[in-house]
Amino acid sequence: MPFSAFRTTGSPPDPDRAPETAGAAASQLLRRYRPLETRATGSFGSVEICLDTRLKRRVAIKRIPLCAQGAAWPQTTAAALAEAQTASMLQHPHIVSVIDFTYDAAFAYLVMEYVDGMNLAEFLAGVDGHSLTYDETACIAEALAAALSFAHDNGVLHLDIKPANVLIDRSGHVKLADFGMASLASAAGFGGARGGTVGYMSPEQLEGYAVDERADTFSLAAVLYEGLCGTAPFLAPTPDESLALIEAGPEAPDLVLPDIPVSAEDVLLAALLPDPAMRPLTTAAFADVFLEDLGSARAGRKSLAALIAQLTSDDVASDQAADPANADAAIPLDPALGYLGSHWPYARRAAFSAIAGLSSAGFVNYLLQSLHAAQDPARLIAASACALASALAPELGSAVTIAVLIATLGMSLSLLPALATISLVAALGAGWWLVWGRMRAASAASLLFVVGLTCLPDASLFVGAPALALTGCFLAPVDAAATMLIATVLGRLAASMIAEGVAGIHTAIGGLAHLECWVSAIGLALLAAGIAAAMKRVRSRITEDHAPAAPEGAQSINHTNSAYGVFALPLFGVPMLYCLAFPMEITGSAFSQLPAAVALGALSSILGWICIYLLGLRAEPTEADRP
Repeated sequence: MPFSAFRTTGSPPDPDRAPETAGAAASQLLRRYRPLETRATGSFGSVEICLDTRLKRRVAIKRIPLCAQGAAWPQTTAAALAEAQTASMLQHPHIVSVIDFTYDAAFAYLVMEYVDGMNLAEFLAGVDGHSLTYDETACIAEALAAALSFAHDNGVLHLDIKPANVLIDRSGHVKLADFGMASLASAAGFGGARGGTVGYMSPEQLEGYAVDERADTFSLAAVLYEGLCGTAPFLAPTPDESLALIEAGPEAPDLVLPDIPVSAEDVLLAALLPDPAMRPLTTAAFADVFLEDLGSARAGRKSLAALIAQLTSDDVASDQAADPANADAAIPLDPALGYLGSHWPYARRAAFSAIAGLSSAGFVNYLLQSLHAAQDPARLIAASACALASALAPELGSAVTIAVLIATLGMSLSLLPALATISLVAALGAGWWLVWGRMRAASAASLLFVVGLTCLPDASLFVGAPALALTGCFLAPVDAAATMLIATVLGRLAASMIAEGVAGIHTAIGGLAHLECWVSAIGLALLAAGIAAAMKRVRSRITEDHAPAAPEGAQSINHTNSAYGVFALPLFGVPMLYCLAFPMEITGSAFSQLPAAVALGALSSILGWICIYLLGLRAEPTEADRP
């Protein structure tokens, strides 16, 4: 439905004007938002995950009843709706953004951003001990305190802070939801005094007295106490029983957590005092003391992200299995992760492992077979072992494969050139592996891919060009250049050994002085670095342009198209390098191989486009992506 049908830009609700008939707003919403699943239901509303058919993104729509048990429309509901609309306009990184707000005679509808993860109540129910670490608590406390301080500075109270309203996404980012809903719940006859939740409301809120931001500080402290100690201190069936628990005071956290910092415990207990005058004056003041010695919020965010991924992986798999026909529609395509990465978090790692394993197996098998370095069973065992190591850990497999090359060269130690060659290979391989190969699966897979291709019969120096797709997509410019340069040199040495046996050492060393060798090695390295730098610029533009209110679908398409354009470079770059390598022979036999160079450039571009589509625009994966 058009945005003009919503009431966010119109006048506040008029208490003397009857609202639209029940269900009218829902019918309008269904014109634009297609329901996918019901995420939560309760006495005060339900949350439906929907697909925005216009912008092709998920949203969460909360349906809030405006009259409890069929009661007549109260005069206070119109005022509460106006308050809720005002509160929903808050824009902050740790506050769930509200896209639209509308209502009819029966329900109010809140269209919010979709937070892909779980709420704190679900998280605590799923983790061992039903509690948080100090780092995780610090991450949540820091985010909620920032959100509440921003709201308080803008004259808005939350008044319903509870674990179910604390959302954590898959990156560990924490957001607070449902600003302005407490007053609406109270006006509609839900939730008891002031519309909060028993067990987390302050005593002044329970008794219906005047409240200020110290009521939110109390509720925040109750949530943090539950996160640390694993139990809600004031949870009770009725407001009176909860009030009695507040008057009695909670148990000291150090009975459960002997190592809790004294400052954090003292300010937490102070924020839970019945008398508002005895609590910290502001939420920011509370957070400053609470976070001083508690833990690392940054480490807590990483821990939350890892646990969220673990807790939600089974749910995602079961949802797709339950409705395979709609699996692709239900999972939005993230350009940073690609088609496979959006459906399977370990897709990129699996791709690197497959490339590394196959490349290592082929290279070691051809190397030992051509040199007659081992009998068939031993050769196959060695190739299989290298393939297994490379598939399980490409970083380790690259080191093992380089070691096999060095050992094969060592079989001819009687030749003086062999000693020099071994030293060169060891220096290049060890230096590359220590700086790049041991830390990045993409670097290891790229190097093995190049040296693996060189073992093919009649392979030219430019056979490593298809590896531009891996180095350009996933590596930093310096990493890409170093990996391509060293892989091309090692590949040249290995190819000579495979083609001519031990005598190939002389050929390889002599060939390293030829223009053809260095144009291919340095040219491919510079081309890889240029592609990687262009891809880095595309990724930085995505970061700069990202904003919650921006049309994400259009941005994603533009940036993905830019990335596809980057990989037109090999189509022209590889043939150009070939011409530079044979400047005096372009009309001779070398010219007959120019179409092959053009084909290799085209293959590299096509592989780059495939990598972008299947594995996304993101650079080399972080530790969180590793199994």
